[in-house]
Amino acid sequence: MTRILALALILLAFVSPAVRAQEALQDERILLTFVPNIQFSPFYLGIQDGHFAEHGFNVTLEHLQEPEVLDLVAAGHADFGIVSGEQVILARAQARDVVYVFEWFQKYPVGLVVQGHNGSGISEISELRDRKVGIPGRFGASYSGLTALLHSAGMTESDIELTEIGFHAPDVFCSKVVSAAVVYINNEPLQILNRSLAGECSDLGMPDVFPVAEQVDLVSNGLIVHSDMLERETEKVQNMVSALGQALKSAIENPARAYLVSLEYVEALPNEVEYVEALQQLSMEQEAFLDTQPSREDIAQSRLDMRGQLGQMFDFDMLEQFDVLLNSIDLWDAEVLGFSELGSWESMLATLELLEFLDGSEVDLTASFTNVFIMGSSE
Repeated sequence: MTRILALALILLAFVSPAVRAQEALQDERILLTFVPNIQFSPFYLGIQDGHFAEHGFNVTLEHLQEPEVLDLVAAGHADFGIVSGEQVILARAQARDVVYVFEWFQKYPVGLVVQGHNGSGISEISELRDRKVGIPGRFGASYSGLTALLHSAGMTESDIELTEIGFHAPDVFCSKVVSAAVVYINNEPLQILNRSLAGECSDLGMPDVFPVAEQVDLVSNGLIVHSDMLERETEKVQNMVSALGQALKSAIENPARAYLVSLEYVEALPNEVEYVEALQQLSMEQEAFLDTQPSREDIAQSRLDMRGQLGQMFDFDMLEQFDVLLNSIDLWDAEVLGFSELGSWESMLATLELLEFLDGSEVDLTASFTNVFIMGSSE
């Protein structure tokens, strides 16, 4: 009995740190915008694969409107939220103390979709002059992106016929109500393309897209905290940034795994047995490939190869959401994940000034964001 008791105590001592760590996890919510979607796969991976837990967090996700996210973080009622860089600048112009600590989207996700150049004659932005352009509304990333895009071509809103269409760009575009539409480039052009392939988009053919990021570098969505946390809870912020960085890296490196994990969070994702089995096989093969320490370029090529294999087995409808994920990864990927460039903030500030959204308020951009937690992160 003594030896058995001694062995039991040894085993208990061996596992107790993990048990204590599990018990010590801090409940934390991350506020997201929109609704559960494949684009949030890094957060799902962070939960399911333990990236948040490894850094001391038991994370839950909440989906709210962007102004609500900002209000709660600015008031200190939530520690972490995802908002666009433009909202940070607008908030700080109103003396609201939020700080951007991790740039999730490295490329601005907005662009302008037009008919394929063989059909519309639109091969450059300047050719939109006097044409009808659809936009969700005169707000948010869409409006800022369009303003920057027009400005890059020496144009303003007065040079086009801007029409508010809500978030119905594929329907409106395919009905030929507009000559062009402001879209989120990771998903809406795919919807239009798939409709075109199915013969459900008039006779427009393949759409062309003018991404904002190809003309101007604007800061996009990222993680914010209240400025008090930078000194009061430095370690907590560092842990969250490190966890998010690892989760994002996992999604970028293995989209098959990211998709599979997202099935538990996102309704209506295609989940046919054959499709799931194919993704499981590709995910395992990708993990073996990652063990060889491939370069970033080789990993990018592996994503294309993965899509090629799936394309031989499944149709466009089945693969649309996987394609959204791949397009999103192209917007997230960077040499240093989470790093924010001052130039992109300056470009966004200039765009908001063009829109006269700041009412003459001055904003200290260097206090609006920080890379200190990115530089302190470890893989």
